[in-house]
Amino acid sequence: MNNRMIRCLAAPAAALSIAAAGTLAGAGAAAAHVSATAPTLTQGGYGVVTLVVPNESETAATTTLTVTLPNLKSARPEVMSGWRSTVTKDPSTEEVTSITWSALPGSPGVPVGEFAQFRISGGPFPEEDSIALPATQTYGDGEEVSWSEPMGADGAEPDHPAPVLTLPVADGDGGHHGTGSASDETTAEAADSSTDDTARWLGGIGLIVGALGAVFGVAALTRAGRAAKSSGTGESGSDDA
Repeated sequence: MNNRMIRCLAAPAAALSIAAAGTLAGAGAAAAHVSATAPTLTQGGYGVVTLVVPNESETAATTTLTVTLPNLKSARPEVMSGWRSTVTKDPSTEEVTSITWSALPGSPGVPVGEFAQFRISGGPFPEEDSIALPATQTYGDGEEVSWSEPMGADGAEPDHPAPVLTLPVADGDGGHHGTGSASDETTAEAADSSTDDTARWLGGIGLIVGALGAVFGVAALTRAGRAAKSSGTGESGSDDA
């Protein structure tokens, strides 16, 4: 194989390598946004939401994250080592409107080049196809990034898109809350109550059957004793004759 043929084969390979690197870089840039996932969550249901927060700064750690919630009746942050969480509620309705995580003194926060996951358990979520969860990411050097921009009308992604959850419609079996709901708890309590009632009825029937058995047993023994006594009296009379 001569040098000209080698150069001809090498040129397309280099072009492909450059294109692949560009594709991966683009995918990495897109994936570097704050995002939200909740695989088991449905419209009107309860579930766990995971916020994936990458550090996009080249010099400072992420030290604070605030996420805005759609006025949830219940919302609890997961315990995270090195972080303090603060739940903010609407004073008139007591519904949760936002949760803030702050790195404790001495904690590394989310270091440069790394990411962290912040989880929330709560609900019920709105009965909508999708909801935005605007978030604010603050770095140790004071830089603040607001992840709150909506998607463009043409589907183009903005520079700082808000995390969005897609919520499917709940099924008809009532098992759509994933991690548990008020409906599931009520159903479980009703089942437990039914089981307890059945056990009490069966226990009562067992006591009645046992008592009847004892009565019949005593009656049978009494009859057997009388029969034996009668038989013994007849034999004695025959001997005397």
